[in-house]
Formats: sequence, structure tokens, C-alpha cells
Amino acid sequence: MKFLALSDLHGNYSKVEALRQCAGEVDAALITGDITNFGPVGKAIEFINMFDVPVLAVPGNCDPVDILEVLDDSKAINLHKSCHTIGDVNFMGLGGSNTTPFDTPFELTDEDIEQSLERLLDECSGIRNVLVSHAPPYGYSDELPVGHVGSQAIAKFVDRFALVVCGHIHEARGITKAGNTIVVNVGEASKGYGALINTNDNVSVELIEV
Repeated sequence: MKFLALSDLHGNYSKVEALRQCAGEVDAALITGDITNFGPVGKAIEFINMFDVPVLAVPGNCDPVDILEVLDDSKAINLHKSCHTIGDVNFMGLGGSNTTPFDTPFELTDEDIEQSLERLLDECSGIRNVLVSHAPPYGYSDELPVGHVGSQAIAKFVDRFALVVCGHIHEARGITKAGNTIVVNVGEASKGYGALINTNDNVSVELIEV
């Protein structure tokens, strides 16, 4: 199966159609947050309606918390603290981010992140697990000049997933590996960045740009 992964749109959807064309036929879109730029949350509907395939989405730290209601009422699948299976892939979602110095609208404590992932893995774990998370795990695709800034709580569980799809840290776009786990920070879709994920045999990831 083939998936288009996008993140960090920040309300700018001008590159989405080109990214869709670049991706070609996909089975679903994976959206890892910051769909809006601190709102308005209703703008997310404009973005979701650009797709004619299932959309699995989590919010980002720059999305107001009430975007969860918008996702619930839209045609998208709200993956935040939830799971959804497509084929033999179990997608689990975690929106928002670990705490930041900026007091953004959607931040979670490490305890909340850890408890949520423990529950999801207990309830949803299957043959092939994929985490769709706004924040990257600490130490992987999360580095700024000041050092690593990802979630320590996510890092505790990283080896339970075949793939972690994330964004959040704009400067850390790229693919890293945590043991056998692939971690991809797909970059800013507002700048024309995304990723294609293939799960037909082994999981593979290709960064794309338009």
C-alpha cells in the first residue's frame, strides 16, 4: 500500500495539489499536524476536502485543541489517541507535542504521552504498527542547534513501531533509523515538502518536494 504523508501546513495549502500530483495514486493521506496556524480550526475542512482518498490526521501544537471536534465532524479519520487499520497496517496517532518554551495551544505532558501510547499499543498492536505523531521521538529527526528537542516519552516506545511519521521540527526534515524502526520527519508541506510511504513488503520511505 502507498501513502502520502504531509505535515506543518500552517494554514498554507498552496502546495497540496502539486504534492498530490507528485504522489500519484495513493491509498490514504497521513497528516501529522499543524494543519492551521493557531486557527481558525474550520479552515481544516478546506484542506481535508482537497483529498479523494481517506485522510488520517492528528493535530499539531499550533492547532487549537478544538480542532479535534472539527476532525471528528469531517470526512477525515481523527487519529489522535486512536487507531485505524488499513490492510495489514495498524496506524496509531498522537497529536500535539511535548512541552515547548512557547506555550503553544496543543501541548501534552510526558506522562500523558506515555499513558496514551501504552494504551494504544495494548489495544491496537498488530502485525505492522505505524505511529502518526506530530512530535518526533527524542534523538531522531528532532535536532535543532540547541540539541534534540523531541519527545522522550515517544522515544521509549519507538522500537514498538515499524515506522514513525512526524513533523514539528521544521529544520530536521529527513529519515533516521532507531534500530529497525524508520523515523521520517516529512517537513513543511507549506514549502512543498512531503513523503511517500510504501508498505507492500518492507516499509520504505521516499522524501518528495514540489
